[in-house]
Amino acid sequence: MCDVLVAGGGMAGVSAAIAAARSGARVILIQDRPVLGGNASSEVRMHAVGADGVLGKRSRAMAVEAREGGLIEEIRLEACVTNPQLSPSVFDLILYDKCRQEPNLTLLLNTSVTDAKVDGGLIRQVTAERPSTGHRFEIGGTIFLDCTGDGVLGFEAGAEFRHGREAASEFGETLAVAEADGKTLGSTLLFMARKHDRPMPFRAPAWSRPFTEADLKWRPHASAGFDLGLEYGYWWIEWGGELDTIRDNEIIRDGLMEILLGVWDHIKNGGEHGASHWALDWCGFLPGKRESRRFVGLVTLTEKDILGSTAWEDAIGYGGWPIDTHPPGGVDAVDEPPCEQTDVPFLYDIPLRACVAKEIKNLLFAGRNISASHIAFASTRVMATCSVIGQGVGTAAALCVRHGLTPHQLVEDRHRLGDLQQALLSDDCFLIGVRHEGTADHARTASITASSAQPGAGPEEVISGITRCVDGQGGVAPDRATVGFHRWISQPELPAWLAFEWPHPVSIGSVQITFDTGLHRLLTFSLARGVNERMHWGRPAPETVKSYEIAVKTAAGWRTLVSEDDNYQRLRRHRWEEPVTTPSLRISVSETQGVPQARILEVRILS
Repeated sequence: MCDVLVAGGGMAGVSAAIAAARSGARVILIQDRPVLGGNASSEVRMHAVGADGVLGKRSRAMAVEAREGGLIEEIRLEACVTNPQLSPSVFDLILYDKCRQEPNLTLLLNTSVTDAKVDGGLIRQVTAERPSTGHRFEIGGTIFLDCTGDGVLGFEAGAEFRHGREAASEFGETLAVAEADGKTLGSTLLFMARKHDRPMPFRAPAWSRPFTEADLKWRPHASAGFDLGLEYGYWWIEWGGELDTIRDNEIIRDGLMEILLGVWDHIKNGGEHGASHWALDWCGFLPGKRESRRFVGLVTLTEKDILGSTAWEDAIGYGGWPIDTHPPGGVDAVDEPPCEQTDVPFLYDIPLRACVAKEIKNLLFAGRNISASHIAFASTRVMATCSVIGQGVGTAAALCVRHGLTPHQLVEDRHRLGDLQQALLSDDCFLIGVRHEGTADHARTASITASSAQPGAGPEEVISGITRCVDGQGGVAPDRATVGFHRWISQPELPAWLAFEWPHPVSIGSVQITFDTGLHRLLTFSLARGVNERMHWGRPAPETVKSYEIAVKTAAGWRTLVSEDDNYQRLRRHRWEEPVTTPSLRISVSETQGVPQARILEVRILS
């Protein structure tokens, strides 16, 4: 028995499970693979992209801190610092460790959902099986989350879903096909290759598919081709969108392996591609799947919501990746580019109602299976956006448990929706145009001073309720912009301090600080040379405060409560067993990870 059952351990499911567990719910996370991460795991090795993934292509990029916050930022920062060697297995371990650290979270790996019992419009029990040990689990719960991508739990529960491409007329979408069909985006097998100090021959198996230069005319594949080198393979080795990506997955895997080795044979033996000294080092055997079922929720996101940045009052996250459609035939679509990307002009909302099952009242979903048209899904499907949605849905599930609500009841309760959004903001998520109110925050009743400050970045900015810079020139629509630095930045001199003083002593039990981690830059665990060259990987963000102290004023003088010497994370919470009563609190910064000034985005001081 649990409070929240999460099926699916990809980036959406991991984020949902951790968020629900940290919010106080008893969580069971079921994952049908031996590792977590889904398409980001060592089994597939695709990097998790999101709203920041195309910032380098936007002239206005540096004014926008579009990178996702919350749990995906925590995971990325951890991987950046502790996995400089770019090991796929170490990234698996980071996700596994994050789950193991949560006392409220029970992890069931190598376990698949096989049945769901529904009564009175509610899921009452889920059956899961683990063939490796012969165990069969009957698990009851209060709220159920389908983060499986393929929608396995929702399908077993009988939830309504969509499959394929809608006609342009259904939602008035200019980018949709003229007539509806059952076709989807295909799947991909990635490979990794390594350059050696001598020629490395390759002989393709007889069953591989032959390719000519004409077959690959739209798909760059020389050693310096596109933005990826031979070391990382090609996302465009895609196929299977004209089949059933669930039931035909084994056929698709075999077909993709035929394609992968045929492409490699062409690169090695079909002309000069600069690959004579290169050899395969790894081939994926688990297809990286893009699309299958999409559930029908209380609302359905469409093209106009993505391109028009529709404002939703129940927003729990945001997206910003282009509308990225691929030909269902994949490499068989010889005369078509491997993708068509329509730029999204602004970040856009993801509403909770797009994650709530229409008929089953205690079923939520997060990831690529949310309620969206095929065209809207082409933007929301990427993993960093899925992670953001997962954190929002996991937090919502825990709130439902705490207050005895179903998700259907939650979306109708404006007060509780406000609580949900404030909880997400407190956990360093970003919601367009929504400010962190902090009604119980002592920082907001204090007189705030600093050792020094730069123009427009004074100490009062740490209680602005916004923790990133998003102007109206490409971050968010102008009518929803919150212009400003939204952080205190000292003059280029360290040490520097930020002080909070009250007319009467206050009782303090915890302090929460949000530091600058350079959200204007791309950051994600990637094995692609072209992506890595755009990042500061293997070291903390230079803007981040490294060494700091938190001290309170007492009758005997200043008393240090916290002393941190090697911080590289963005959100830090410090609690102590016994509250302290003080008229003044001071945060002193002695060192950063590179820049000469202290930077703090938000401070919350709670009883």
